[in-house]
Amino acid sequence: MAVGRDAEARVDRAARRHGWTRVARNYNVRGGELDLVYRTGDFLVVVEVRYRSREDYGGAVASVTRSKQRRIILATRHLLAAHPEYADLAVRFDVVGVDDTDTFNWIENAFHVE
Repeated sequence: MAVGRDAEARVDRAARRHGWTRVARNYNVRGGELDLVYRTGDFLVVVEVRYRSREDYGGAVASVTRSKQRRIILATRHLLAAHPEYADLAVRFDVVGVDDTDTFNWIENAFHVE
């Protein structure tokens, strides 16, 4: 979906303006995908971008269900296994909701590995 890719591109530009180094974009493995992954300081930040034109049903951030979180965690484990150079970094999962007004609702530490 072009609108979703555009939202990811806008979030990517914002993260890189803050000095974050992009590690991966649309990292796909069987069973999961990571929208954007960055290194910043001692963190590997996995960013899930959710675009919603309307705030019905809780909006973009609320759309990251437990099932979606599990798929993101699975893909993150694959990424770390494939790139051991990131193994010593703390992993943080952020969710960014993007709406029609181009407003970001950036939630740091939106969920954790249990």
